[in-house]
Amino acid sequence: QRLLVESGGGLVQAGDSLRLSCSAPNITFHDWRLAWFRLGPGKDRREREGVSCITRGGRTVYTDSVQGRFTISRDNTKNTFYLQMNSLNAADTALYLCAAQPTYRPDHCSVQTYDYMNWGQGTQVTVST
Repeated sequence: QRLLVESGGGLVQAGDSLRLSCSAPNITFHDWRLAWFRLGPGKDRREREGVSCITRGGRTVYTDSVQGRFTISRDNTKNTFYLQMNSLNAADTALYLCAAQPTYRPDHCSVQTYDYMNWGQGTQVTVST
């Protein structure tokens, strides 16, 4: 049984919005740092790009290319976190993967793959021009 399950991907047009969800029904979410990564077309899994992360305390970090367009959030009561993506463009086309890791540090998160041991299978986002 997978620990993390993504949903919400799809085919959209440039300028459209999507909201991705990542649920984890079998863990206690509030003690975990959470993140979204993406893997562009034709790229190796080792080339996952960090998109955004959120700390236990709700502080957020974004990579420059999505700053101002994407918003990460978490709902600990539902063991789910989200990535709201607005003003999508072709460069956002990718397999989006969520990741989670327990942490004792309430104000730390990372968009580095090596900081996460728990991954979802991914949800595809395709933006047409």
